[in-house]
Amino acid sequence: MENSNFILALTLTIIAGLSTGLGGAIIIFTKKLSNKFLAASLGFSAGVMIFISLVEIFSEAQGSMVALYGEKMGYLYTLLAFFGGMGIIALIDNLVPSGENPHEMNTISLESSGNKNLMRLGVFSAIAIAIHNFPEGMATFVSTMENPQAGISIAIAVAIHNIPEGIAVAIPIYYATNSRGKAIGNSFLSGVAEPVGGLLGYFILAAIFKESFLGIILAAVAGIMVYISLDELLPTAEKYGKHHVAIIGVIAGMAFMGFSLLFF
Repeated sequence: MENSNFILALTLTIIAGLSTGLGGAIIIFTKKLSNKFLAASLGFSAGVMIFISLVEIFSEAQGSMVALYGEKMGYLYTLLAFFGGMGIIALIDNLVPSGENPHEMNTISLESSGNKNLMRLGVFSAIAIAIHNFPEGMATFVSTMENPQAGISIAIAVAIHNIPEGIAVAIPIYYATNSRGKAIGNSFLSGVAEPVGGLLGYFILAAIFKESFLGIILAAVAGIMVYISLDELLPTAEKYGKHHVAIIGVIAGMAFMGFSLLFF
């Protein structure tokens, strides 16, 4: 990994993480966002993640592993790491109670909830989102260290999909406390796990780094990104808007990423 990319990797990971706070600020000061906009944004983020994972990151990981272990075994190790990444994020999902899991959350009902319940919902949402942001931060940071172009794309996609997560934290806390500061503050705090995960991942890799480990971590990152897209982004986009709006967003995200790779 190129140490010269450290500042860029840290900056992108911080921006991606703090976008949860942006989501909190948007919902507090605008009160309402278009469901179609949210659905299209989530679909766009999924399209970027899926395309960059399968076209760029997986291919780079496979090339690295094939160079070390030959075509057949290199491809096998890449596949194992790819699905291993999915397994890691799926395990994290399973460890978070479904009621507080941002992947399982239903539309918030403000009318039927008391202040105490709303505050609990907001705090647990912040904790759950922080847990999920940890591997996303690692993915963004490590990818940027190896390939800044891929890292920028992942950071953009992660930042876009973190905005609705910030909304999920801010709304219940705001209505429970009537405090914009507490609502936005908790949204920002939930995103701090992103750069923390990135830095921790980097220093762990720096300590145990082997030539083959880079291919493994890149393939795992690709698996994590695809899982997040399929398990979180697309189902949430479907909830916010019509099916075709979400799919148009996915296609637009893939096209954006594809032409970005072509021209840059």
